[in-house]
Amino acid sequence: MASKIKVDQIEGSTGSSITIPSGQTLTITDGLASSTITSGTLADARIPNLNASKITAGTIATARLGSGTASSSTFLRGDGTFAAAGGGKVNQVLQTTSTTSQAISSHSSFVDITNMTLAITPSASDSKIYVIVNLNYDCIADRGFQIKILRDSTVIFTENSNKTTYTSSSTMSGRSFYDKLDSPSTTSQITYKVQAQTDSSGAVNFQDNSNPSSITLMEVLA
Repeated sequence: MASKIKVDQIEGSTGSSITIPSGQTLTITDGLASSTITSGTLADARIPNLNASKITAGTIATARLGSGTASSSTFLRGDGTFAAAGGGKVNQVLQTTSTTSQAISSHSSFVDITNMTLAITPSASDSKIYVIVNLNYDCIADRGFQIKILRDSTVIFTENSNKTTYTSSSTMSGRSFYDKLDSPSTTSQITYKVQAQTDSSGAVNFQDNSNPSSITLMEVLA
């Protein structure tokens, strides 16, 4: 038959500690109020699983949210900033399309191609911007052209010194693709645009409603 001891307090005979001998356990039937745990270390194994719904205040350390690598889909840190994503990920894609017909006849200097201008703001200074230009044109009677792609006022791409030239005496419709992986090294807004010049005094017609041109910008994270 189990015995029962009724006391108001238990006090060690010496010092301020009471020791439960090895091999013996102490069971508190109604549990232990968390307010009574004011010091010491609680072993991880003694902490039960915690539902996320129980976290209603405070800030979770950034290190606990993952690094944003291929094995983690978490990109937002607990402090409200974005964790670095793994390299090579596309962060944003912008595109503009031009259907405005334009005849360019300048052969001594480059001029802007109508509506082939697009601005982007990189999210990180080490991001790269992948620029893709799709250019539709009509060349008439031995006309040719050369293009440039600029970031603000800086030329980042120039077509080969030999211009795209067609010797047919009739109209030649065509499409050219140009691309450049640029490193702007900034988080400020930058603007890319396309320019063209012809190889003679005749005009080259660029884009129209049936044959639109486009410029596409992709931010690639480092």
